[in-house]
Amino acid sequence: MTLTNQNIEQLIALCKLGNQQAQLEVYNRYYHAMYNTAFRIVKDSFEAEDIMQDSFLTAFTKLDSLKEVSTFGSWLKRIVINNSIYHYKKKGRYNEVPLDNVVYKVEDDSDTEANYEFTYVKAAQIMETMKSLKENYQLGLTLHLIEGYDYDEICDIMNISYANCRTMISRAKDSLRQKLMPSAQL
Repeated sequence: MTLTNQNIEQLIALCKLGNQQAQLEVYNRYYHAMYNTAFRIVKDSFEAEDIMQDSFLTAFTKLDSLKEVSTFGSWLKRIVINNSIYHYKKKGRYNEVPLDNVVYKVEDDSDTEANYEFTYVKAAQIMETMKSLKENYQLGLTLHLIEGYDYDEICDIMNISYANCRTMISRAKDSLRQKLMPSAQL
């Protein structure tokens, strides 16, 4: 049986034994999503690449601390997000990077060209509009809407109170909605 046919639990077991081919297969399965996650936070292609690779190294060296193998993907994503936020805060710079560098992957069973193009354009438009929001709004919306974190987790990550978090995300959504309104009416 080749490594590409094995499920993640089998691959992680091989990774724990130091199998480099299994590590490469895990990397190949997750690197696009982890790169995009890092990129949305740090907004720098090269830095996102470094963060992603450092996160994989951290994950592979700390596999023994993973309690439930089936949660590997979310565990790895959490490592990437924590590293990305650390680098974002550490650098303190706000570079604008074109969205063309982000790899969009739209998963749709219908595979229709029109549906794909509409979804791609809509996602690109929303991501582009998000860039015009204040930095804390961008980060809050990215964590909440794209990464799927709840308010408590965002409070811990951004080091803010629960009430402040809810207010910030509500205002960020309103601001995003207002900025998207004129283009939706055209």
